[in-house]
Amino acid sequence: MVRLAMLLYSFISATLVGVLIIAVLVAGYGTQMPIIYAAIAGFILAGPVAWLVAKRISALK
Repeated sequence: MVRLAMLLYSFISATLVGVLIIAVLVAGYGTQMPIIYAAIAGFILAGPVAWLVAKRISALK
């Protein structure tokens, strides 16, 4: 399950980072630090999300 979670992390983190950066830009924060904070938050949040998705997928077997 760890390998599946690591594989999913690469896709989920890229998606979350993109969504959060777009949300920050739409909110009107176009400077460097809010964009960096959004990217860091996306990478951090992707870990638990990838683990939960991998758990759900492996439960389907």
